[in-house]
Amino acid sequence: MTGATASGNRITDTPSGLLHQAITDELAVDILDGRWPVGEPLTLEDIQERFSTSRTVAREVAKYLESMCAVTVRRRVGLVPRPVGEWSALNTQVIRWKLMSSRRKEQLRTLTELRLAVEPAAAAAAARNATMEARAMFPVMAAELRRHGETGDLDDFHDLDVRFHSSLLLNSGNELFAGMADIIGIVLRGRVELHMYPQRPKPAALDAHDAVAEAVWRGDPDGAREAMHAIVDEVAESLELT
Repeated sequence: MTGATASGNRITDTPSGLLHQAITDELAVDILDGRWPVGEPLTLEDIQERFSTSRTVAREVAKYLESMCAVTVRRRVGLVPRPVGEWSALNTQVIRWKLMSSRRKEQLRTLTELRLAVEPAAAAAAARNATMEARAMFPVMAAELRRHGETGDLDDFHDLDVRFHSSLLLNSGNELFAGMADIIGIVLRGRVELHMYPQRPKPAALDAHDAVAEAVWRGDPDGAREAMHAIVDEVAESLELT
């Protein structure tokens, strides 16, 4: 697993980068799961001793956790955990930490509520604003989704599903929707990793993806919105949100 920089970009797979990521992951999940209580300081020396690491790595861990608003670093005190409500909730790294913790199901539910609000509007916007070339690729992707779904080739199906939904956001003509493509990808993968996706896609879900793709290709915003509602509503029902 690769890590992430304070800007949200992935850390390179160097030994120091992997160590940095492993330590920040463990400490962040400790806060989320209550093993490292909010307000209780941890010094750089504590991190060095616990993880048998260098002062440089401990400092980088502190800077990174602080950049995610997970801790406050106080001179001569150390790293002080902040309430989870103050963390950078839409940062993909914070989302990833929550999905690694005991809060995973709650996080998946809240992100699905976000999908309910955003994706139907993004599908309609893609039908309205995407180039003809971009619109033409959606029926192709939907056909491939159906093929992989019906044959049970789930790894390729899920990779393509992420691409399908991300492409709608990226081709919506709305920069805020486009900025959520990585978040939606994490939601989709998270549902699979948490074993909250059926062994095979439901036929109704495949039909709904076909309907979204066809509506986007035809330039039918209302049809795209309605079909996307069907997809996300099914997810919400499976997570008992409706």
